[in-house]
Amino acid sequence: MTQFIDRRQNGKSKSTINRQRFIRRFKKQIKAAVAESIDKRSITNIEQGEKITIPKQDLSEPSFGYGKGGIREVILPGNKDFTTGDRINRPKSMEGGTGSKASDTGEGIDDFIFELTKEEFLDLFFEDLELPDLIKTKLASEPTFESVRGGFSTVGTPPNIHLIRSFRNAIARKRTFSRSYRKKIEALEDELKREEISKEDKEKIKLKINKIKNKMSNIPFIDDFDIRYTTKVKRKKMTTQAVMFCVMDVSGSMDEKKKEMAKRFFSLLYLFLTKSYKKITLIFIRHHTTAKEVDEQEFFYSRETGGTVVSSALELMHKIILERFPTTDWNIYVAQASDGDNWNADSPKCRSLLVDKIMPYVQYYAYVEILPRHHQSLWRSYIAVKEIFKNFAMRNISELKDIYPVFRELFKRKVS
Repeated sequence: MTQFIDRRQNGKSKSTINRQRFIRRFKKQIKAAVAESIDKRSITNIEQGEKITIPKQDLSEPSFGYGKGGIREVILPGNKDFTTGDRINRPKSMEGGTGSKASDTGEGIDDFIFELTKEEFLDLFFEDLELPDLIKTKLASEPTFESVRGGFSTVGTPPNIHLIRSFRNAIARKRTFSRSYRKKIEALEDELKREEISKEDKEKIKLKINKIKNKMSNIPFIDDFDIRYTTKVKRKKMTTQAVMFCVMDVSGSMDEKKKEMAKRFFSLLYLFLTKSYKKITLIFIRHHTTAKEVDEQEFFYSRETGGTVVSSALELMHKIILERFPTTDWNIYVAQASDGDNWNADSPKCRSLLVDKIMPYVQYYAYVEILPRHHQSLWRSYIAVKEIFKNFAMRNISELKDIYPVFRELFKRKVS
């Protein structure tokens, strides 16, 4: 006999549906707590869950109560003092404590603490963000696949059992196998109705009917070959090719505080891209007087430093685009972080590189200036670029709390 075991995953002692409903209901408070927690995290633990606190006043439910005055009728079962029509004075209201300070009467309510998982934290954190103008749709060189329903199969694993189809097969099989038995029973019952039949023959016919019914009851309700499993097949999926250039200034003027803020910005960008897009290429470039393409580890943790020539990074980026990322096939994005301290003669060169060789081919360019004492020649040169290209964005970060709002502003989803 086949047994069905429900092995669907659900949190221990939790209801997934109720949990999702709770997050939707208090989404505003939860998102505010998520944004605040980012400022307190280091790069190494930015991709973790979070315990958030919802103020008690936000958890209050509307309630109705009787105010002073008015007339109402009530039933007091079992009383010996009052009869119909008697008037009873209202009891004096008792006011208790609110929980904010000590009180000898009443009860208070603590703030509610709710723990978000890593996935829930990142979903809320990157909600409503996207890469702007992701439009080129040529298939990627490495095709991607998606799983789609492929019908039903007689083999599979218990979690993939399709209950409705299995029960439908079982009912059809049982009705088919019992059809001949039912016809025999109907014929015997018709014979019982004949008046000329003897009492002994009637008893024999009844015994035959009982034997047939016993055989019918032995037909199992469900058998192994009734069971059907849902199957999935992989289907080739159209994907967009996108590359993000992460350009970070690591010159001597970028002290540890500035580098920490730049790294946090790029950490958010890295998490956002890897979580939100299945197929995206990341190119990391560090520069001082010279620029170098590096891997993720070296980009975030190398301690190399030197002078400042920003054009070296732009030239290297342009070279990489020409060699590896044809602009007809790729959506190209750039995020650059610097303190704006550049060799004065190099800033006009940066403007020319952007206007003539880079901006005509990129979907979006985001420049973030970290803790400037005052805006210098690089910022002024970039303003000239921004006046020409609408897809060039500039923002300033002065302290840690500015990182998250600036990041969301740069990559906020456009309302169509």
